[in-house]
Amino acid sequence: MHRTLLTRSVAALAVVAAMAGCDPQTGSGDTTTAPAPATTSAAPAVDATSAAADDKATAKACAEIKKDLKENSDKVAEAEKIGPPAGHIAVSAQWAAGSASLIAHSTGANETVRAAADEVQAEMMSLSDEYNESAKAKPSKKKLEAAISKLTGACSAT
Repeated sequence: MHRTLLTRSVAALAVVAAMAGCDPQTGSGDTTTAPAPATTSAAPAVDATSAAADDKATAKACAEIKKDLKENSDKVAEAEKIGPPAGHIAVSAQWAAGSASLIAHSTGANETVRAAADEVQAEMMSLSDEYNESAKAKPSKKKLEAAISKLTGACSAT
């Protein structure tokens, strides 16, 4: 019984001591000030490396997205040949699948490309919904084409 109590007390003291050592407010103000310049001087090197990695990831994402858009366009054209109503279900499903692929491949791209890809994805889902609502639907693709142009511009800027 005394051994258990002693063990628990020692463990509790060890935890308290460890926690006291982790308190960021303890210590001198000089220690806090010293690391700041070192961090500031190291930040540009990390940013340059990060920017290069972002550019590489964005270029890869743009290439995959371009391929996705071409493949999706071909598959939608094939599904449209089936005709209503089954064809509309297939077209709707293909727009949804294409949009999911687009989002998957835009991961890792820079913010501008991701935002443009999100816009294209939203238009693809809108088309999916419109085709799904009516077997007689012939939705306009103008908003999608505008979103794709914006995405193409975003990819060209990288």
